[in-house]
Parts: sequence; structure tokens; C-alpha cells
Amino acid sequence: MPITVLLVDDEPLVRAGLRAVLEAQPDIEVVGEAADGAAVIPLVRRLRPDVVAMDVRMPLMDGIEATRAVLRTVEDPPKIIVVTTFEQDEYVYEALRVGADGFLLKRARPAEIVHAVRLVAEGESLLFPASVRQLAAEYGESSGNRAARAVLDRAGLTGREAEVLRLMARGLSNAEIAGRLVVGVETVKSHVSAVLAKFGARDRTQAVIVAYESGFVGLG
Repeated sequence: MPITVLLVDDEPLVRAGLRAVLEAQPDIEVVGEAADGAAVIPLVRRLRPDVVAMDVRMPLMDGIEATRAVLRTVEDPPKIIVVTTFEQDEYVYEALRVGADGFLLKRARPAEIVHAVRLVAEGESLLFPASVRQLAAEYGESSGNRAARAVLDRAGLTGREAEVLRLMARGLSNAEIAGRLVVGVETVKSHVSAVLAKFGARDRTQAVIVAYESGFVGLG
């Protein structure tokens, strides 16, 4: 079965470019388009896409509110990649905090766009450690480090879970973490799942943001 994608962007040329790149792949199908976040929920419910590629800035409902609405109201929601012009953008950081699976620059190369869609469709987060760290350094303070610290304290991570979280924050995949810790990939998946459950996080990106905002992983 192909990976199905919904494109959401107020610029028709951007949507057309993304469609051309994605539909050139035999395993990806664009099933719909929308020009604003306000149209996302009914389209997601009707089309059931695997992935939503969503512009972070739109006139009526931006990508943050649309992401929050989808994750709160849609059962078994799709993966969400926010698409942005600027890497260091408070909108991007907030979208990641509310549950987006990663972000992608509009100037990304076609191969990077395709890789991003495949990656999140497989259940991984599209995590750029340096970029997330810079976003946390710039915008995390206003997001409330005290709340993140409380999440960390309540979690009661085991020593191995803490190791896994640090490696997640460096952007390592499950296979790379397994190689670093000399354990099986399934063992790593179990630790990652435990960290997400203890943090109440939707994905690795949310967990890494908690790690940065709480001070568990340094921003330096």
C-alpha cells in the first residue's frame, strides 16, 4: 500500500511542487490538498492520510492550531510534518511542542522531502538535533522550564531510559542507539516507548523538547 499524504499550504505553487516531488515516487500518493488549516480536520477524517504536510503559517488557522486540533479530535491521527520557510521560527517550535512529528524547510531538496515522508510514516520522528536545540534555547524559556522539570521529575526514568533519551536528543535512530548500547533494536523500542509513556509524549520530538526544557540535556 502506498503512503498517503495530505498537503496543506496557502500557496498553490508550494502545493504543486510538493505534489510533483511526492507523486514521482511509486510508494507515495497525494490524496488531497487544502489551502488553510481550517479545512484539515474534515479532510483527514474523510481521506485518512498517513501523513499531513502542513504549512506552519496560514491566514485563517495556522499549522499550530491545526496540528493541535487534529491530535485532539481525530481518532488514530496521521503523522504531521510542519513545513516552514524559516528554520528558527517560534511557530515551528510550538508546533513541535503540541505534537508535530517534525519540520521540513520549503527549500529542502526533493530527496529530503521524500525521505521525511517515509521516515514519519514508519513511526520515526523527523528530528534535527541542532535545530531543535537552537529552537529550545531561543523559545523554550518562555514555554516554561518549570513545567518540563515537573514532567521529568514525575517520570522517574531508569538509568537505561535516561541513556536512551540522551541519545534520542542527539538524533540517533533506534538502530543507531542499539549499536551504541550494544542491545537489540526491539529492546531500544521498548525503552523509547517507556520514555514516551512516562512523559505523556506523542513522539520522540516532544520527549526531546522536555529533555532540553527541563535541563536534562544541556543546550550548550
